[in-house]
Amino acid sequence: MMTEVGTTPLLLTETNPHNTDSEPGCQIHDFTSLILDSVTVLICLFGLAGNGMVFWLLGFCIKRNPFTVYILNLAIADFIFLLCLLAYLMLSMVETLFCLPEFGQSIRVFHLLFLFAHNASLYLLTAISLERCLSVFYPIWCRCRRPKRLSALVCALLWALSGLVTGLMTYFCVSKKDRHCRASRIAIYVVDFLIFAPVMVLTNLILFVKIQRSSQQRQPGKLYIVILLTVVFFLIFAIPFSMKSFGQYFNSVAISIEVCYALASVNSSINPVIYFLVGSYRKWQFRGSVKFAFRRVFEEQVESREDRESRRTTIMEMNN
Repeated sequence: MMTEVGTTPLLLTETNPHNTDSEPGCQIHDFTSLILDSVTVLICLFGLAGNGMVFWLLGFCIKRNPFTVYILNLAIADFIFLLCLLAYLMLSMVETLFCLPEFGQSIRVFHLLFLFAHNASLYLLTAISLERCLSVFYPIWCRCRRPKRLSALVCALLWALSGLVTGLMTYFCVSKKDRHCRASRIAIYVVDFLIFAPVMVLTNLILFVKIQRSSQQRQPGKLYIVILLTVVFFLIFAIPFSMKSFGQYFNSVAISIEVCYALASVNSSINPVIYFLVGSYRKWQFRGSVKFAFRRVFEEQVESREDRESRRTTIMEMNN
């Protein structure tokens, strides 16, 4: 089984998550971990193809709008996460099976990169949720006064924030400054769990209540469904990875890190499937090509029924 050092994702001094510390040299293999990681590798390959398709369609085939900018950046973050997790697991398995410790430094680099992408995904998904909530409650501002490049600016700032918090944690933890390493990790989880995650959940709850009250018997817009499902799956599949990273530092989380990696890979792989299924769903059937499905979600839903209804309500209130 793995040691606590090997299973603490944010302790960036780890080398291989599959080895024990029983003796130097070629170590005992944890075959259960190898099997789980092999499944995760397959999920990563599937997710890389899906997010690559999202990048191509939103980047070159579908008209750009504020939400496609966010979704495009989310796909890039998921792609980076899956690619680095794939490389991390492959090198770890090769190192374990063939006893090649020289991969240790490369493993740490890929580990750092997929932590960076994981944080970016959380921040971007929070921005998507907040933007969608604002578009429903303040439709006139969003359509008439919202800066055209606001989405790109917000995405750049969120990428920079993810790089900053991951870089600071890396500096303090790799330099063996235990007190500062602990403080940096606590600071990251304050940012993630006490700021971004609550905002993401709260905005989606508010949006859900608002739309349920206003839509009555009508079906909600596809973009709203996509965002809600993406957030729900993130909370189910990605949060355990973050909780493991934090809780394991205090020896309080029993779930294995291999399971957390598998769940996190599912989260980063499932979004393209959500986009396609929601976009192609019509009258209890799934119809149309992938490109058509994406257009139904991201082009035709720029101003959905919720937006139009909210805008009419705002205009009536202003006239009164």
